[in-house]
Amino acid sequence: MKKLIGLATAAALFIAGCGAATLEGENKTESGPVEEKDTSELVVGVSISTLNNPFFVSLEQGITDLADEQGTKVKSVDAQDDTAKQTNDIDDLIQQGVDILLINPVDSAAITPAVESANAAGIPVITIDRSSDGGEVLTLVASDNVEGGEMAAKYIEEISGTDVNTVQLEGVPGASATRERGEGFTNVAEKSLNVLDSQTANFDRAEGLTVMENMLQANPDIQAVFAQNDEMALGAIEAIQSAGKTGEIQVVGFDGTEDGIKAVEDGRLSATVAQQPEEMGKLAMQAAFDYFSGETIEEYIASPLELVKSEE
Repeated sequence: MKKLIGLATAAALFIAGCGAATLEGENKTESGPVEEKDTSELVVGVSISTLNNPFFVSLEQGITDLADEQGTKVKSVDAQDDTAKQTNDIDDLIQQGVDILLINPVDSAAITPAVESANAAGIPVITIDRSSDGGEVLTLVASDNVEGGEMAAKYIEEISGTDVNTVQLEGVPGASATRERGEGFTNVAEKSLNVLDSQTANFDRAEGLTVMENMLQANPDIQAVFAQNDEMALGAIEAIQSAGKTGEIQVVGFDGTEDGIKAVEDGRLSATVAQQPEEMGKLAMQAAFDYFSGETIEEYIASPLELVKSEE
């Protein structure tokens, strides 16, 4: 039986459950006078980038679980990884007169007009997991993606050594998580790993499989893979297995989804930089509650990360 090891990052761990986390810290955004409302009076609009990814299903679940506990009405929409649909969905939520918007952007640049529309309508915005490049938001609730990318590169170096032939599967172009995870990985990799190639696979398992197949054909001497999410990592594992290279190539993912953790337990995935999406959703919902209680809100709310790896 393999033992799962969790290495906490510098982000302080929040205690999950009932969303009782207080959102206090040194860098706070002072908002103007707020019409205070009880949680049972609130109508919260939620826009999720895609519910075709287990990570975001869990994130939405965290939001709705805490909302249900507090008697808060939630109107949730699935953007299906389509920036135009997300903008239209948010416009609809604005027209419906929601009190606040919780947005998990498909693309950090493309979401800007929707955020600005909410600003113009006087509806506060909280972004989750990915930032908005423009407009005003109360806070971003996210893990430290840069540090997570660094953790992945350091672990590849730890288990495979320096200068190993490594490739990177990148997420959706334009998403802040893609930029930041790549930045963190590169911070370490450019000094200690031999990065042969980096290509986008859009955070998608099927695309991860296809891109990894192409990479293996172009670079048969690959020794390690960093995939910017677990879905792409699982696709890469399938490609590696089909190429008869199981056990020869280390794969590190990111997110800590249920499938990703199971792959670590089974020894198919070397490690995953695990986020806690349900807690991330609860932290965002709690920030909304705190805002309508008249509390000040941090500009950035850290959601915990840990490196989950298998050990014989």
